[in-house]
Amino acid sequence: PRQDRNYPSNLFNGKINPLVGYTIRGAIWYQGENNAGRGYAHVYEAQLRTLIGDWRTRWGQGDFPFAWVQLPNFRAEQREPSETSGWVLVQEAMLKTLAVPHTGMAITIDIGEANDIHPRNKQDVGKRLALWALHDVYEKDVVASGPVFKSARRDGNRFVIEFDHVGEGLKSRESELTGFAIAGKDRVFHWAEAKIDGPNRVIVSSPSVPEPAAVRYAWAANPRASLFNSADLPASPFRTDDWDETGRQ
Repeated sequence: PRQDRNYPSNLFNGKINPLVGYTIRGAIWYQGENNAGRGYAHVYEAQLRTLIGDWRTRWGQGDFPFAWVQLPNFRAEQREPSETSGWVLVQEAMLKTLAVPHTGMAITIDIGEANDIHPRNKQDVGKRLALWALHDVYEKDVVASGPVFKSARRDGNRFVIEFDHVGEGLKSRESELTGFAIAGKDRVFHWAEAKIDGPNRVIVSSPSVPEPAAVRYAWAANPRASLFNSADLPASPFRTDDWDETGRQ
């Protein structure tokens, strides 16, 4: 057998397959760093969906609950309004995989470390996964997630963005709401002026973009981002566009 841990099937056969047959309540997953750095980001959503489906099939317990940890903030702090990389594309893939039934995600873009791919603060990671389990698995009345993009609509020279999982409402951890960028049809992103408008909406605009076409939030490996909900949980990175950017490294 191949000795490299990255060789296909090695980790599954050594660590997961021996557990198949035991009764489980659900699963949590904290991986993806390697995929972000090897040019595999563009297939990560398909890989994660396949993994979830495969485990559910092998255990034969139906669509058991499955959650993961979105990649945390890492590397140098964001300087440009939009910084596409494999890292942020894996974060996006994780966000999109929430479309799979009975899944959840702990957002951790505020508790990573710029110089450590394995940040030491695992306590808050565990707490955020526990909130998901309490809400989705054990049906407790808790806020299970940070804000997640719901919809966007253009309103003249601005965008109106709505979010799910806001708790009692959105808030900014800084005096100004940071992390939003906006672009026109030229696909050149500019830092945006953003303000909270009601419990679940943010208004985004820029004098440099009179006819906006797209909005991005926290679109960098280590973003400048201050949007949280009432439970002090951070919003996930997202974008409203589907412009082709592989982010391969």
